[in-house]
Amino acid sequence: MNQSGLFFGFIGRYQTGLNFFQSLRKIKFIDNISGLQLFQLLRFIIFLIVSIVFAKSQLTRAEIGSWESFLFVSSLLSFFWVTGIIQSLLPLYHRNRTYRRMGENEEGKSPEIFNAFILLTFFSFLFFALGQSVKGYFSSDVPYINLLLLYLLLSNPVCLIEYIYLLNNRSHRIIQYGLITYAAQLILILVPFFLGKEIIWSVYGLLGITVIRWIWLIVLLRRYTDMKISYQFMKEHLYLAFPLIITSLISGSAQYIDGLIILTVFNDKATFAIFRYGAKEFPLVLALANGLSNAMLPEFSTRVQMKESLAKIKAKSKRLMHLLFPAAMFMLLFAKWIYPRMFTHEFLRSADIFMIYTLLIIPRLVFPQTIIIGRKKTHITLIAAVLELAINVPLSIFLAHYKGTVGVALATFIVYCIEKIFLAGYVWIKMKIKPSEYIPLNVYTVYCILITILFVLIDHKVINIM
Repeated sequence: MNQSGLFFGFIGRYQTGLNFFQSLRKIKFIDNISGLQLFQLLRFIIFLIVSIVFAKSQLTRAEIGSWESFLFVSSLLSFFWVTGIIQSLLPLYHRNRTYRRMGENEEGKSPEIFNAFILLTFFSFLFFALGQSVKGYFSSDVPYINLLLLYLLLSNPVCLIEYIYLLNNRSHRIIQYGLITYAAQLILILVPFFLGKEIIWSVYGLLGITVIRWIWLIVLLRRYTDMKISYQFMKEHLYLAFPLIITSLISGSAQYIDGLIILTVFNDKATFAIFRYGAKEFPLVLALANGLSNAMLPEFSTRVQMKESLAKIKAKSKRLMHLLFPAAMFMLLFAKWIYPRMFTHEFLRSADIFMIYTLLIIPRLVFPQTIIIGRKKTHITLIAAVLELAINVPLSIFLAHYKGTVGVALATFIVYCIEKIFLAGYVWIKMKIKPSEYIPLNVYTVYCILITILFVLIDHKVINIM
């Protein structure tokens, strides 16, 4: 199929999807949790489609590496403070000292969301300014550095949009917004490619959809927020957010540490592209687990319904396990068959890395961090992150030298497991909440054993589907 045929095929599929999702407000089973889960899944799917199209095109691996490097560096510079600010907003919404004292947060528009927007915008300007001051030292190493800094400035505040809908119980709006904007993003990225333009025009497309999201963010801020700056609330917000920011920088940086180690040890853009194409968690796991965790944070912000909240997250996680563990095992079985067909034969080595990242389902589907953050004990997540960093960096470097790119991925799996064990231990010992109260232990144990056995059999070529 030629490029124009591919393009119009995508248009047709997304028009059909748009008609479907416009009716979502009538569907009762969609709640905040499923809405946020589906939104995060959409994000991954769109970038996956772009990766597939680029891999099957005439672009060289070095050109694909430049696109991946652009996304990698922009996310590296912002993911930690965006995550910290948003995760700390969720338990503070209508449950904070500043507006409780003032009697202003029980009804009406939210001043908390607007002040979170101010913080996100401030950090965006801060990192934009820092980048401008040092870009001369990195202009030869970082692709499209001026566009990257502009994207860094614009893209991060718009991450607030889906959470505005979440906190205002507009679950169907989350999905509608995600479908429309990610469909537009796909079009704006791929149209220049289909027209034979250089890959920099796809970067322009990414910036274009970001500007559109900014316009919609302003509309939502006017509609849902009380646009008054409160330095007292921002101080309270940052007090809770700072440990989460540092935690996210350390703990969430595992994938970025992996990338930096690959660049440092192997010093090859082609190897980096192969690693990046494999270093992707199974999208259903990442999207649905993160969606469940973030959507449940407000429910743990008070002790009033603690038992109900524990029972709810246990039931929701059990449902996810029955869905995601079989799906992950299927992906393990067929990863080496899928990768050369989804991309090209050059990316077959990426399948080995992807298989290890698929095992991250084991730590992902337990949620002690949700309880800890919801109860505003964010300093504990910081301690866990420091422990993770202390192990991750030397272990990644060691395994990179002995097992290559696969060793770096293996180190990530090990430290993620250690982190979850530490957090679960804290919840049990200090908060007196047993693992059985929020983890369906029997189901979880059986699935962990099964997926581990399957991985070992595939790794030792006892099972080989090519």
